[in-house]
Amino acid sequence: MSAATQEEAPNSGPTVLRILLGTQLRRLREGKGISREAAGYEIRASGSKISRMELGRVSFKERDVADLLSMYGVSNSAEREALLGLARQANSPGWWHHFGDILPPWFQSYLGLEAAATLIRTYEIQFVPGLLQTPEYARAVILLGHAGATADEIDRRVELRRQRQQVLNRIEPPHLWAVIDEAVLRRPIGGADVMRAQIEALIQAAKKPNIRLQIIPFNAGGHAAAGGPFAILRFPEPELPDVVYVEQLTSAIYLEKRDDVDHYAIAMERVCIDAEPPNHTQEILGKLLHEVGKLT
Repeated sequence: MSAATQEEAPNSGPTVLRILLGTQLRRLREGKGISREAAGYEIRASGSKISRMELGRVSFKERDVADLLSMYGVSNSAEREALLGLARQANSPGWWHHFGDILPPWFQSYLGLEAAATLIRTYEIQFVPGLLQTPEYARAVILLGHAGATADEIDRRVELRRQRQQVLNRIEPPHLWAVIDEAVLRRPIGGADVMRAQIEALIQAAKKPNIRLQIIPFNAGGHAAAGGPFAILRFPEPELPDVVYVEQLTSAIYLEKRDDVDHYAIAMERVCIDAEPPNHTQEILGKLLHEVGKLT
């Protein structure tokens, strides 16, 4: 698959292809009882490099994959070519590579996962989820974190967010299940006009079949996810585990161990229960829309 094709089909992006290939290589290695250290020595690398490859955290050299396949006893030409082809595809750039100068590596990984997910569950306590932000709201949020950036850079960051949102409009879009704290909608980001347009956009988004939007009202009190925002992503490939994404100021945490994912999944289920049901969302947003300008 060429780089151009990758951009036309963001649901088969390089991030998940790397994870898929890494998973296959790990199964082959473990099936032969070969240690990571021994596999690393075979490709003139370390055991930790093998670990990163198997987790899909690094790109693949086709020569390294070929050497590992030989070491693991994969001699069938069709099987070898399928895995080597996967390595070539996994090294193709994602659609976001045009924005590489303004994207930290840890967020590029998330964009790849987001583009490949079939279900995105997210909980937000400060801002409207990025996938649902209007350009004006996105600009106001971006300015909060990049006040010293040039106008051109701000424009590119807004455009990046707009392109990212196209994942919800493709032929087979992922399902987005977003739970938003009421404080998000009462925080006057960008001023009254921006908030009014943002709430109107959320009302329209809530009508789409692949978007479920819930709001946690102030009167719900404390809840299970009080620690901060997070997202849980699920993928169509059964061999890929769910991934939890927790963003920090200058980095992000990716969790895929079963115990960690289960902990966040339980927290997500609890906030969904604490939130108003989805069929109340448009009514709540309508009331908030009439209060814009009085939210402060």
